[in-house]
Amino acid sequence: MKDRKQRAAARRIRSGNGRPLKPFRSWQPLSRALFRLALTHDDGRRAVYAVDVPYWQQILTEDGRGRAHLYLDGRHHFRSALPAAFPVPGGVIEVDATAFGLKRCHYVTDGGAEHRLVPDERSAEGRRARLERDHPALSRWIGVLSLLLLLVPILLVVPQIVEAVSHVPPLAERFGTFTSPVGLPLWLNTALGLCASTASVERATRLRWNALLDGNS
Repeated sequence: MKDRKQRAAARRIRSGNGRPLKPFRSWQPLSRALFRLALTHDDGRRAVYAVDVPYWQQILTEDGRGRAHLYLDGRHHFRSALPAAFPVPGGVIEVDATAFGLKRCHYVTDGGAEHRLVPDERSAEGRRARLERDHPALSRWIGVLSLLLLLVPILLVVPQIVEAVSHVPPLAERFGTFTSPVGLPLWLNTALGLCASTASVERATRLRWNALLDGNS
């Protein structure tokens, strides 16, 4: 399975056009991610790789998967549809995203070791990393709050969804109907959805992702 995914990722890679890497702007934290990795080649030459992910491309691309761009020493080197796996000395850089941000931007060595790339200080991921570094206690409390803002909507909204689905005639005839113990007004369900989305964005700035909590999107 892993080999098939790697081969599929390799087929998505296209050569870059050599354009220079644009600096990160102050108005881009929610529309762009920028990570860097410094590697030393076998000949001792140091190279800096940068992964640039414009989130808006998820909206404009036909497949909705978005694009990742790899820069080598400030020049456009490769591009790929997401999820991406860019070959670099000693391993690959794996990049994947959700609807709320990145869930993965790691350098995976040939030996299997994983290292997260360093986010640009001006990006949302960089600012979140600085908060965690400078105020670890506050960072942990924000992380706990984000987790609660995901769990509470799941516990309250999922039973209502199950109830609605159970009333679909074919399902109702075969399995019977389900009555949710929770019944919330539309405005409260909407508010819970907004809370969950906000929590997902916060978790994405830390590249935290869980299939059960954050889903596949």
